Amino acid sequence: MIPQLRYQLSFPDPRSAHESGIVAWGGDLSPSRLMLAYRSGIFPWYSKEDPILWWSPDPRLILELDAFKLRRSLQKRRKQFEVRYDTAFAEVIRHCASVPRVGQQGSWIVPEMIEAYEVLHAMGHAHSVEAYDEGRLVGGLYGVAIGGLFCGESMFALERDASKVAFAQLVEDLRLWGFGLIDAQVPTPHLKSLGAVEIEREFFLERLSMWRDVDTDSAAFMMK
Repeated sequence: MIPQLRYQLSFPDPRSAHESGIVAWGGDLSPSRLMLAYRSGIFPWYSKEDPILWWSPDPRLILELDAFKLRRSLQKRRKQFEVRYDTAFAEVIRHCASVPRVGQQGSWIVPEMIEAYEVLHAMGHAHSVEAYDEGRLVGGLYGVAIGGLFCGESMFALERDASKVAFAQLVEDLRLWGFGLIDAQVPTPHLKSLGAVEIEREFFLERLSMWRDVDTDSAAFMMK
């Protein structure tokens, strides 16, 4: 049986997750619970018809920053876009929630999720990466920084390669700021094409323990 979270600020061991990857259900999206979840290798993911579901899938998709594949064609496309950080977080998360995706009906980024991550952004934990074409926001992504780990949440693109260019810039800057790992959570062909790989949950938790307390220059997000 999957345990229900109530008022206690704790999570079951992610190693005890159901075979689906669900660790627990219920609880809330308070900043303290969200940050504890990320530090534990757990993230929320659910639709508006469901209760809050907390996941730690096995396998887990990650990107070691040194494994990032910058294709020549993408390098050329970078010249078209200007990349900024944390100047349009609200717009980015709403685009991620609303841009149609092939094979997907609706979005797991429900209104209460948007509100919760905007609070994390105001606290300096959640960040957006934005791609602009002639001053117009055309792509980007958002996620949560934990020590030397960046937990990617969602991406969107209104123009071809816009989100990939934003991601490429993020990888480059994360290296400079002392980060080592991006948690991409669940497999997608898009991220695998950029160098992300699936690893066992146990190995991911080991990598998480190495990076979550690293002192990085995460304040650089808001200074770029």
